[in-house]
Amino acid sequence: QVQLVESGGGLVQAGGSLRLSCAASGRTFSSYAMGWFRQAPGKEREFVTAINWSGGNTYYADSVKGRFTISRDNAKNTVYLQMNSLKPEDTGVYYCAQGRGPSYTGGDFGRYGYWGQGTQVTVSS
Repeated sequence: QVQLVESGGGLVQAGGSLRLSCAASGRTFSSYAMGWFRQAPGKEREFVTAINWSGGNTYYADSVKGRFTISRDNAKNTVYLQMNSLKPEDTGVYYCAQGRGPSYTGGDFGRYGYWGQGTQVTVSS
């Protein structure tokens, strides 16, 4: 049974930084791509970024490019999201997701088979 547990969310002022973590268990972590999504109040869930199985390929939504960095540590079964220069519009619940395969780094929800419970990120102005 796959479990994904996010942590690291919180309240931060605009311009600040946060680092989210997502610890995975239940199957071979290094065999699957991982992604981060977010959902702002009253809005649909949206893609943020994803990373392939090795960490050698990443993809970012335009809204976070240059500010957010995704990485993974396969030895620790953990994927990270470093968020810098945070803006109030980055506020939302952040979810990590595990891909159905090793390579997909896009934003199609259907290509991700497992989801975490989410962690709240609030950026104050």
